[in-house]
This record gives sequence, C-alpha cells and structure tokens, in this order.
Amino acid sequence: MIKPPEYVLGIQPYVPGKPVEELERELGISHSIKLASNENPIGPSPAALEAIKENLSDLNRYPDGAGYYLKKALAEKLSVREEEVILGNGSNELIEVAARTYMQDGDEAVMAVPSFVIFSMSVQSVGGKAIQIPLKNYTHDLEAMADAITERTKMLFIANPNNPTGTINKKDEFEAMLKKVPDNILVVLDEAYCEYVTDPDYAKSIKYLHTKKNILIFRTFSKIYGLAGLRIGYGIAKKDIVTNMNRMRAPFNTNSMAQRAAVAALNDPQHVSHSRNINEAGKTYLYSELDALGVTYVPTEANFLYIPVEKAMAVYEGLLKMGVIIRPMGPAAIRVTIGLPEENSRFIEAFKRVSGS
Repeated sequence: MIKPPEYVLGIQPYVPGKPVEELERELGISHSIKLASNENPIGPSPAALEAIKENLSDLNRYPDGAGYYLKKALAEKLSVREEEVILGNGSNELIEVAARTYMQDGDEAVMAVPSFVIFSMSVQSVGGKAIQIPLKNYTHDLEAMADAITERTKMLFIANPNNPTGTINKKDEFEAMLKKVPDNILVVLDEAYCEYVTDPDYAKSIKYLHTKKNILIFRTFSKIYGLAGLRIGYGIAKKDIVTNMNRMRAPFNTNSMAQRAAVAALNDPQHVSHSRNINEAGKTYLYSELDALGVTYVPTEANFLYIPVEKAMAVYEGLLKMGVIIRPMGPAAIRVTIGLPEENSRFIEAFKRVSGS
C-alpha cells in the first residue's frame, strides 16, 4: 500500500458542509438560510453578472494565464505595480503557493489560534511546523507571536480581520510587531474581510509594502464582492516575492469568468458600499438583540459574529433543525454570518428557542 509522508497523514482534512438541499432532505425541512460561510447575502454586483453573460461563448478558450486585465485593474485601484500582483484560485491557493515557495521540511511558521485553518494546513503540507500562539482577548497577540520567532521561522501569518473572531490588529501594535520581525521572514497578511472594516485605526498594510520588511498581502473577491463561487483572489508583494511564487503557481489557475467578473466588480463601488451598509445595519441589529438577551459576543470588524456558548454543537444542531445553518467553532463557540434583515431576525428567534432565552 502506497503511503504519503507522515506530515501529510498528520493533516486534518477540511470538512465542508453539506449542500443546503441535502441537509433539507435529510432533516425534512425547507426554506433554510445559510449563515455559515461568511458570504455576501446580497450576491454579486449586477455588473459582474453581466460580464459573465457577455463572455459565456468564450468558454472553449483557455483563460488569460497572466490575468492581464485583472492585474491591471487591481494595480490601478491599489496604487501598486502590476508585477506586484499575483492572482489565485481564491486566496486559499495563494496561501498554499506561498508555503510551497518559501518553506521546506523542518521550517517553522508562526500563527495565531484560533485563526484561518488553511495557514496550518499549508505549512504542514510542505513538512513545516505550525507554531500556534493563543489569541489574547480574541485578537492576535502580535507581541507574543514576534517573540515566538526562532532561527527556523520562515513565515508569520496574520489574519486581519481574524477569522473566526472578527477582531483586528491596529496600526500601532502592527508597527511594533514589524520592528521585532527579522527582515528575512515573510509576514503574510490575510485580509479577506478588509473591505468591511470601519475602524480608522486598522493597520493599512499596503503602506508597508516597500519597507525593508517582506510583506505578502492576500485579499479575495469571495466576501464583500460576492464572487465566492468563482474562486478568485489575489496577492500583493514586492516583485521578487511575486516572481518566486509564480514559479510555483499552476498555469491557468484562475478561470476566464472569474477574471472578467472580478474586473467588473472592482468597477462597481456602489455595490461594495451597499454591501458594507447592509452589514453594518445587520451588525447593529444583532448587537442590540444579543445585548437584550444578555448573550456575550465578540464585537466584529468583519461580516460575522463569534459567540461563545456552552455546548456549541447542541446549539448548532438545534438551529439546524429550524433551518438556520451556522458554524460551530469547537465545543464552546459558534460563528454566525451577518445576513439580510430577515435572516438576522430569523437567527435571533431560533437562537432564543434553542438557548431557552
């Protein structure tokens, strides 16, 4: 029997949720709402949908392997050079590409826990060791993370905002951390939810791109842009970092429809603004309702709420039976996507019944 290396066997596979239709069939329910994957509840920009429709007849052609138009649009929007942008099949793929590019067997990467699970999976997949530092007040403890760096450390991962807690690291603490990180370490910032952030003290990472530090920023079109089903993300870094990652990136890794839809989405700021407003209104409502119930939650800068609860799986299963799909986060917390007004209201009513409030 053929076996993979031991470090591969040690990886816990990502467990996706079942399709909503299958859950409804199994449970004998209908009209479920999905508040589990932090998707944009209003969907994609109409301009993005139109761009897809206009180009369906080109599906017999391979996509632009260089992503010329999308990289050009991103460079203009972000005030960076095109050669400082790399495209990926979602930012997930780029996290994996970065690990394969800069790590090898025995190397270490520092990250927080709990945080985005793909960080540790990507490091383990190349034989590396994930050094996981507990959150402090539900937030990345950047000082402790910097202190955990050793001679074997090659990368430092920061999710800002953090998934699953929705917290952010602010400018002052980020700059203090950067001063402590050696120049030969790659600081990886996952900013999948950055467009939702309203805190003016949020660390705007692109301003640090051309310092002595090696910074790699990942963003996605899956969240506020509403293109999760197309799997399109991007990275921003110095030219040499991007060049090295392109050595490991698969050809044609982003599809034609994703590229075209992403360009159109970038050119529709009204959709982004509307999405953010819907999220802020939902956040205000959920805060108010949970406060009235005396339920503790973690204030968020993203499009989801992290709610510590006892017997999280029981809460999850109880909500599921009422057609409300959320995400259990271990034994003592749940994560709930902020949805449309009627979805948020339905979650609150179901949560009241499940928790006996």
